[in-house]
Amino acid sequence: MLHRTTTSQKILYYTLLVLLALAILFPIYYMIMISLKLPKDIYRTPSLLPVNTTLKNYLDLFEKRDFFINIRNSLIVAAAATFVSVLFSSMAAYSLVRLRYLYRNWIGRLILFTYLTPSALLFIPLSVIIARLDLSNTLHGLVFIYLTFAAPLSTWLLMGYFKGIPVELEEQARVDGGTRFQAFYRILLPLSAPGMIAVSVFTFTAAWNEFLFALIFITSPKLQTVPVAISYLITGDVFRWGLIMAGAVSSAVPVMILYYLAQRFVVQGLAAGAVKG
Repeated sequence: MLHRTTTSQKILYYTLLVLLALAILFPIYYMIMISLKLPKDIYRTPSLLPVNTTLKNYLDLFEKRDFFINIRNSLIVAAAATFVSVLFSSMAAYSLVRLRYLYRNWIGRLILFTYLTPSALLFIPLSVIIARLDLSNTLHGLVFIYLTFAAPLSTWLLMGYFKGIPVELEEQARVDGGTRFQAFYRILLPLSAPGMIAVSVFTFTAAWNEFLFALIFITSPKLQTVPVAISYLITGDVFRWGLIMAGAVSSAVPVMILYYLAQRFVVQGLAAGAVKG
């Protein structure tokens, strides 16, 4: 009787897993299929199977519309925002976790509140700051803007990882003659590497997918990021689904590669952050 119950549970689990996999993979599969079809095949012969497949949408996207430039822009902005955010957030998180000073806990809560602030409320103050710094319509100006949501999130996440590392390790390093910065750089950062990589992946993904700030603060077509470039494939009420899906597939590839390379560290970082702090 127990064996039958166990078998039935396995069948149920595997059935649910298959259904979940189908629910996740079907939109991706359909997106790829649409990207390989011409408009006449999309509207006249709707099919879930490959029919008259062609790479014309991808050729038009990369040869006529210079989509490589948009991918380059997104890579530059997302990578720079991630590097700067994690660099400063690691020091801010260390300060909030290890140092003792007045209103430390309130500052940590304020950082989280800053991340939760709606982006629409930041348009006017950011516009004034960017204009005074003469960073309008520049990629490094966009990096500066992205730090408004990347740095608070990175700081809050890293605080949880740092709390899980015994402070005695740093104290031992200081007893051996190391400074606080050396203890931070040589002890804390290497031990929190999975968490740092996980936070970097999340920050990179958020910056890569950001649309609203990039649309408002970038006006030059040569400086547009991937989400903005894809939105401009819609002209009036004409939706060029083949081009749009080709752009969506192409923009997803770098992030998929990043997650594939960092998946082990992301899982370790999530597991560490789930039980610490």
